[in-house]
Amino acid sequence: MESLCYHTMETKKIVVVVEDVDTARTALQWALHNLLRYGDLITLLHVFPSSKSRSSKNKKKQRLLRLRGFQLALSFKDLCDSVFGAKVEIVVREGDEEGRTIASLVREISASVLVVGLHDQSFLYKLAMAHGNVTSYLNCRVIAIKQPLPITQDNHNHPTSLDLTQIEIAGLWVPPLAPQKIPYRILPNPYAIVWKTKRGRRKGSS
Repeated sequence: MESLCYHTMETKKIVVVVEDVDTARTALQWALHNLLRYGDLITLLHVFPSSKSRSSKNKKKQRLLRLRGFQLALSFKDLCDSVFGAKVEIVVREGDEEGRTIASLVREISASVLVVGLHDQSFLYKLAMAHGNVTSYLNCRVIAIKQPLPITQDNHNHPTSLDLTQIEIAGLWVPPLAPQKIPYRILPNPYAIVWKTKRGRRKGSS
């Protein structure tokens, strides 16, 4: 009797940085359509600044920042909900330095990939200048999605034109929205692939 062998695909842990900028949302959409596979876990991570003062006023401010962080992350989760079967968790953390806090979480959960929307104030630039090899520092693959820039004479002075050799800049491609009749996309199960072929024309038919 012939035995069937199945090769288990390693489940990826994908961390997506949640920020209130368009490039962060674009990065999540890119990850959903180009990176996510069946069984993968997406961690939506938002970091809000910490405060050294423990006054009642600052405590109230920190609670508000945490709440806003959760609300922002929930809006990102809504994008994930369009993909049926996507496993998503939300993590909101307080940190003095965004890059260090993100790196700590990435190492803590042994993330496979970190997806970031690259913009002028991105923490990746500070990490690149401080540690050089960002991929080695984070111990995972880094994909930074950036919006295409108009070609001008001043582009060479733009922060996003820096040569971050250790950061993989992915080409931007986000597919059009699905028709309303198909409210979600089903993640491909590697063990359940259905082939659909067109029927051939019958002989003698005109």
